[in-house]
Amino acid sequence: MKLDDIKKLHQKKYRQAFGHFLVEGEHLVLELDKAREQAPSTWGQAQLYVTSAYEHWKSPWPKHLISDRQMVQLTDTKTPQGILAVVPMPPAPAASSMPGEKAVYLHEVQDPGNLGTILRTLAWFGGMRCLLSPGSVDPFNPKVVRASMGAIFHVPIETEVSLDTLVRRYPRIACLDIGGEAIANPAFAEHDCYLFGNEARGVPQEALKELAAQRFTIPGAAKIESLNLASAVNMAVYELNRGTITNVASPFKANQ
Repeated sequence: MKLDDIKKLHQKKYRQAFGHFLVEGEHLVLELDKAREQAPSTWGQAQLYVTSAYEHWKSPWPKHLISDRQMVQLTDTKTPQGILAVVPMPPAPAASSMPGEKAVYLHEVQDPGNLGTILRTLAWFGGMRCLLSPGSVDPFNPKVVRASMGAIFHVPIETEVSLDTLVRRYPRIACLDIGGEAIANPAFAEHDCYLFGNEARGVPQEALKELAAQRFTIPGAAKIESLNLASAVNMAVYELNRGTITNVASPFKANQ
């Protein structure tokens, strides 16, 4: 791919047109390599672009040496590390869920940092897929990819999933609402799909009625109106996994 075309991958329309997205930085490239080992058919193809600082980097993919100035032009970070991968879009996951798999549905999520953080949580606990409504931020936006810290390679993601299709796929749908039952209620874990709304507007009330979504809440002191979206998802997913967690690795290691 030409360097001018790589620069265009910061825009969604070109990611869709070219079928590729950007993975910037040493940590993410290492995570991509781990994902390649686990799922070579999905992540086995990429093109690596490096500056002289990474000229001797061992790569399973074709490697191209470029100047520092060219790297700055290709990335959107202030101080690029000097390593970038151009990666084919993964195939869309099958709509049918794996046995025991649950889904998190995000309605018109807008903030790349929120989505990246949510993907990290889903990858940490496993066994969940992410469904994004029309109008949501693109999960392959470079800011989302960076915020996910590599989790985007490990979570099944469906895009352009309309709210009205959920009822045909999931017989039991839950949503977060200030007036619902506490998420500690055992009934919370009995659902198949967990619905979270836009950062500012939430989910349309009419849609919740049509979906017959059961309402739950995260109890608090009620001194502020609401929780951050990513924080709410993180707490809910933790609650779903509480009592079954066996992985004792540090969740903070990736923050280096």
